[in-house]
Amino acid sequence: MRYLYMLLVALFTLLVIVFMGQNLQSATVSFFSWSVTLPVSIVALLCYVLGMFTGGFLLSALRAWIRGATPSR
Repeated sequence: MRYLYMLLVALFTLLVIVFMGQNLQSATVSFFSWSVTLPVSIVALLCYVLGMFTGGFLLSALRAWIRGATPSR
């Protein structure tokens, strides 16, 4: 089973490398007065990482709010 996981990780890594190699076109991202030009693959990676952080924060906040809203016995 461990070899299957290692194979899947290696396959996923290879797919990410191929994706990054095929998406070298530039994209400009603007936020208020700040703008940056990066390759599309880097923008996609940054969006993914930002989504992981914000999604994890939202999930933990919801759990804390639900835990705080239940009556104590």
